[in-house]
Amino acid sequence: MKLARFSVVALGALGLAIGVAGTVAPAAAAEGGDPAHGRTVAARCLACHDLNTGATRLGPSLKGVIGRKAGSLPGYAYSDAMKSSGVTWTPDTLNTYLKSPTTYVKGTKMAFAGLPDAKDRADVIAYLQQATK
Repeated sequence: MKLARFSVVALGALGLAIGVAGTVAPAAAAEGGDPAHGRTVAARCLACHDLNTGATRLGPSLKGVIGRKAGSLPGYAYSDAMKSSGVTWTPDTLNTYLKSPTTYVKGTKMAFAGLPDAKDRADVIAYLQQATK
């Protein structure tokens, strides 16, 4: 009977470890992304976003996006949800947003389903870190 109790405790600890690892993995993935592959994935973003000149297109420019407060770039008509989100774009917040934009900022105008693949998100973020300074 003690063995069975130990097994339940061990399984509980294993589940906790897996849960903690799951919350850490996206940040670690974003830091280790491949910017060359990210450029390919980011081609989808270029239909609506400028990366280098600061120009507004269908969406706001992504030039200098990392470190910028969401909804703050002058010249773009952001949704009220984005302006009041309180988000500052970091690799972690971009990772969560790019996974499912409409879930992360309910009411966003961005009509993009998201990037479900964690590697694609990490790679895009690595590319953005390089290309949008």
